[in-house]
Amino acid sequence: MSGTLCSRFLHCAKRSALFVSRSQQHKLYNRCCCSPHHLVTWPKRTRLSRFSSYSGSDLGPGSVSRAQRHSSTREDLDFQLTRAQINGILRANEQAVRIPEFDGRGLSAVLKFESNQLPANTPNEDRRSAATCLQTKGMMFGVFDGHGGYACAQAVSERLLYYVAVALMSQRSLEEVEGAMENLRPVPPILQWYKHHNDYNYRESASLYVEHLRVFWQELLDNEEHGEGMSPRDALDYAFRRLDADISLEAQVPLDSDLMRNTALQVAFAGSTACVAHVDTEGVHVANAGDCRAVLGVQEEDGSWSALPLSRDHNALNKAELDRLRSQHPGAERETVVTDERLLGILMPLRAFGDMRFKWSRDLQQSVLESDRDLESLNIYQYTPPNYLTPPYLEATPELTYHRLRPKDRFLILASDGLWDVLGSDEAVRLVAEHLTGVHLQAPLTASERKMSLGQMHSLLLQRRARATPALDPNSATHLIRHAVGTNEYGEADQERLSAMLALPEDLARMYRDDISVTIVYFNSNLIKPCDA
Repeated sequence: MSGTLCSRFLHCAKRSALFVSRSQQHKLYNRCCCSPHHLVTWPKRTRLSRFSSYSGSDLGPGSVSRAQRHSSTREDLDFQLTRAQINGILRANEQAVRIPEFDGRGLSAVLKFESNQLPANTPNEDRRSAATCLQTKGMMFGVFDGHGGYACAQAVSERLLYYVAVALMSQRSLEEVEGAMENLRPVPPILQWYKHHNDYNYRESASLYVEHLRVFWQELLDNEEHGEGMSPRDALDYAFRRLDADISLEAQVPLDSDLMRNTALQVAFAGSTACVAHVDTEGVHVANAGDCRAVLGVQEEDGSWSALPLSRDHNALNKAELDRLRSQHPGAERETVVTDERLLGILMPLRAFGDMRFKWSRDLQQSVLESDRDLESLNIYQYTPPNYLTPPYLEATPELTYHRLRPKDRFLILASDGLWDVLGSDEAVRLVAEHLTGVHLQAPLTASERKMSLGQMHSLLLQRRARATPALDPNSATHLIRHAVGTNEYGEADQERLSAMLALPEDLARMYRDDISVTIVYFNSNLIKPCDA
């Protein structure tokens, strides 16, 4: 394949960019505010993030020639947004739900949850889910970060919690559901969903999704060992792997309509990471595949706060993950499995749903794609990654973590990597803790800070004063996103800088930030027993 067509595939696969660092963003903000009438000239930039552009030239992956840079167009943009406009953009996808302490099936460990999304891609490639299990105990929350389009994240966000819920159900409950389906009676509800009015469903594929979910529970019914249902840990693990297998199957078999077939192909050749938490009165089970993250906010007896990670990012910065991946392929591929911190030089997350381009054999890819007529309209191109020798290179098997809840465990943050690219786990917990308590946390001066010059001490005081500013948002997820996008060098959510970042047009926004999805789950600490009880 030519370098041009290859680049075209990768560009269509994900409109993305190198993220600028926090310090570079501050320079960007200064350029905006120092320009007459808040106008700033922006150069076009290379776009790459999860996918890296690959070509046969000696420039290397993702490189742009000097001639290309000089031929880039420039645009003048007006960054004047009012406070009301800023708040409108930030709060458009807000969600806040308070959970009844007792719902007729038992006590709930979840007091409430707050969630929000801020897109950079158009359309947004992130998805989120939240639901209560109606046939078993507990609630589930998920964050899904799509790449190569939103198709895979959309399908996984609709389907994965159902797969987990079904695996948790007892054989008797599954028999009731199957009997209702067989006799055309109303089916007992499995999940109570908490949807935002902007959430979207694949209605054209609903019948296919129900059919394959039914096949799944029928197989569980045939398993004599299923009994009272799987544990949350086993259910999460099995559901992740089973759904990815169904996504693969649906792209290979004949389907009822062209629309359904096209959707199945788009889902299979796009990709999505996933981080799902199952919460009950006993504890939190987290299943993670990719680089979304789950972080627990812990309040000690002295009032101090700490962040406890409940997941690990599956990317090239995780040595254990690199070792796992390399061990699955011959030694001769050790240097090519991950290059430029990307899987086969292309994909940043090392675990994901979909992405059959990194899972299927060459022959299977060719067979499936050649049988289709208009792949280009679906943004799917016949392209094999470099050094594609011993597939599969990617899997959706989750890494599982269990944490028994304690009274000092106050909240859980689930977020896509758009948040974690700009906020560390400790900083995110601090921001939510301050929002929750109204107390602004100031760490004591370190030994080096005690030796500061007068100018440095002035800067520190400005930073601390900025942190003491009252929260502008009732919703803690919005509070996190506001700080992630618009924090200046003093740690303050600055309206002018925020205005500059939010006013970026669609084709530039992705160059400076990623889609951000955040869900914060607050625990009912009064119902949680001490671990030694």
